[in-house]
Amino acid sequence: MVLTASLNLIRRGCGDIISEAELTRKLRLGRQLIIKAGFDPTAPDLHLGHTVLLRKLRHFQDLGHKVIFLIGDATGLVGDPSGQTQTRRLLTWEEVRANAVTYQQQVRTILRTDRTLFEVRYNSEWFLGRSPQNRTQGLELFDFSKWVALASKYTVARLIERDDFARRLKAGKPLSLLELFYPLMQGYDSVKIAEQHGHCDVELGGSDQTFNLLVGRDLLREYGHEPQVVLTLPLLEGTDGVHKMSKSLGNHVGISEPPGEMFGKLMSIADALIIRYLTLLTDTDDAVLQRVAFHLKDRTLNPRDIKADLAAEIVKMYHGEAAAQQAREEFRKVFSKREMPSTMPAVSVRGDAKGAVNLVELLVQEGLAKTNNDARRLIRQKAVKLNGQVLTAPTVPRQQAIGAVLQVGPRHFRKLVAV
Repeated sequence: MVLTASLNLIRRGCGDIISEAELTRKLRLGRQLIIKAGFDPTAPDLHLGHTVLLRKLRHFQDLGHKVIFLIGDATGLVGDPSGQTQTRRLLTWEEVRANAVTYQQQVRTILRTDRTLFEVRYNSEWFLGRSPQNRTQGLELFDFSKWVALASKYTVARLIERDDFARRLKAGKPLSLLELFYPLMQGYDSVKIAEQHGHCDVELGGSDQTFNLLVGRDLLREYGHEPQVVLTLPLLEGTDGVHKMSKSLGNHVGISEPPGEMFGKLMSIADALIIRYLTLLTDTDDAVLQRVAFHLKDRTLNPRDIKADLAAEIVKMYHGEAAAQQAREEFRKVFSKREMPSTMPAVSVRGDAKGAVNLVELLVQEGLAKTNNDARRLIRQKAVKLNGQVLTAPTVPRQQAIGAVLQVGPRHFRKLVAV
């Protein structure tokens, strides 16, 4: 009964388990398993897409197993080629280390940090040879002797069997030697964890990581260790409902975003994603999921109401009950009653020589538009308002702007004040 319940919890929301028979055998051992997951700190913040994997790690912790949260500060310098159609830009050591600090802070909102259940490691410890806290250099410190030994364990033929590598080669696109090393580096992380803990039982990763995770199984055998079980999680679609959630695509929901921003973004997801988000991002009971799915299909439930419950639940996870209730009420006030939000960021504005405020520059400055062209497009599409009135010109008199509320789209508001 206990084993069945454990397997049901682990299976929930999973993609593949390679293999479930091996996982079952490991669970029957009755000892604490070592569960590894690597995160390359390539962006400054975590978003809900990352939490799909983090929540599964938490499931393992709730079953009494130990999570190794491996920060890939060395692999982050190389760049994971998974799913990439071209070579990534190499990050600097300063970027990687700054992002790593943020990751550690943010994962504590999801994972238990008891020493018996949680351990943070950096793969620079074995690839760069010294404590990351005491290092100011990155890529130039790679120890080539380690790469020679590691390279002898795998063949180029096996590496280029990988789908995304094969597609790039077929299309005549560049594929660097550094990228070929990435799966070996990730696999070697498992070897080092096994050396330090006696075993590396399970590794988790996104479905686009399957090849890398399987390389880890192979390398564990090559180095004389029992192979790890591979468990993959689906890639969460972003708010656009099409592409994998990504900050670079602007379809992400960050876990450290303000409650109102998070709530509004979640209300914008497609109805077709409701059950997927409930399954992967919350602990909603399976029976409840089935009931909600049934009523959504026969249209006896309003998708807007279910999305509001979903948004409130997720905001509560990261900001608390009070913040979730306030975000829900603010959303109802702004979108249902068409009222202004109770609070909003204030922005100091100054005019040019003619006393005009440049709206294009202001939108970009406030992160309401990515580029000047994007800002102009929003104005052309009548998505920019001042005190509820649509603006059609790229400038507005400063006298008119001071004290007014700037609105961009349905969710973004700024109070314009004098410098």
